[in-house]
Amino acid sequence: TWHLKKIPQIVSERTFSLDSPKFEAKTKLELNSVCGIECQRKLPVPSLSDLKDLLSYETVFENGTRTLTEVNVLGLVLDPAGNTTTRRSARRKRQIYGTDSRFSIYDKRFMTNFPFNTAVKISTGCSGILISPKHVLTAAHCLHNGKDYVKGSKRLRVGLMKTKSRGDGRKRKGAKRNSTPSFQWTRVKSTHIPKGWFKGVSGDIALDYDYAVLELKRPHKRKYMELGISPTIKMMPGSMIHFSGFDNDRAGQLVYRFCSISDESNDLFYQYCDAEPGSTGSGVYLRLKEPNKKKWKRKIIAVYSGHQWVDVNGEQQDYNVAVRITPLKYAQICFWIHGNDENCTQG
Repeated sequence: TWHLKKIPQIVSERTFSLDSPKFEAKTKLELNSVCGIECQRKLPVPSLSDLKDLLSYETVFENGTRTLTEVNVLGLVLDPAGNTTTRRSARRKRQIYGTDSRFSIYDKRFMTNFPFNTAVKISTGCSGILISPKHVLTAAHCLHNGKDYVKGSKRLRVGLMKTKSRGDGRKRKGAKRNSTPSFQWTRVKSTHIPKGWFKGVSGDIALDYDYAVLELKRPHKRKYMELGISPTIKMMPGSMIHFSGFDNDRAGQLVYRFCSISDESNDLFYQYCDAEPGSTGSGVYLRLKEPNKKKWKRKIIAVYSGHQWVDVNGEQQDYNVAVRITPLKYAQICFWIHGNDENCTQG
């Protein structure tokens, strides 16, 4: 069941103008993180002043101007337990773990319908997910490498799926007709990235803040997926998560996968979902029951950050990692969508 949680409030205090970014960084679809599972376990719990700093955010507008908004956090109860993780068996492999268990979605009845129609392509080479009539959630590193915005993010666009049929429209006798997604590209009006991403890159804890929200110039008029608070592994049916994106090795295809989570910290899920670069930034979702209702509902509970080499017991091992939507991150993303905190009190 989706459990309602009281959400802390994030309110903006001051907004400053910053110099325009250079937009000269190279897009890097695979990150090297130094702070792995063991390191995450030992991280101190951030204080309230740390969180205010980490959750302050940069906004870049279509014309290249940039602002920094400082925030305050209200109604937060700090968890003294720190970064608890569940120890599971680890294995050392690569981005495709054993047999490739990804599914390419060909049928346009699926491709253009919920939940697959919520997957979008970002012009810098990543994926994203629709979270409101005008907003897209993706990974921060699709837009910024920790020091500067990537080259393609100055004229950022989002591709929404539409289907076209291969061939000339006339179906030859006995020929199979295949649908492949083509994209209707929409310009991005502004992007929001938490300051924790910029600070973290130098402090080796960047992954916790590897998320960003893009505001589209025009509403997309499609069904989008709501945000949810990420439950712990124990609270997930079979510990299973799902996500769809545009993997580089399957050009022009929407690729869906599901798998179970192997390990978790307060901010990250470590899993072996088969994925390749290009699917980075996809929305990870669950399907749970609504409280006191018989209806099932899918909600986004994490952002897929990509393939990571992490330190486990002094050894380098690899996982595919996703950034969990905690109550604080829910409050921040919700604030970015609505421009106020009134609609963000229950997650």
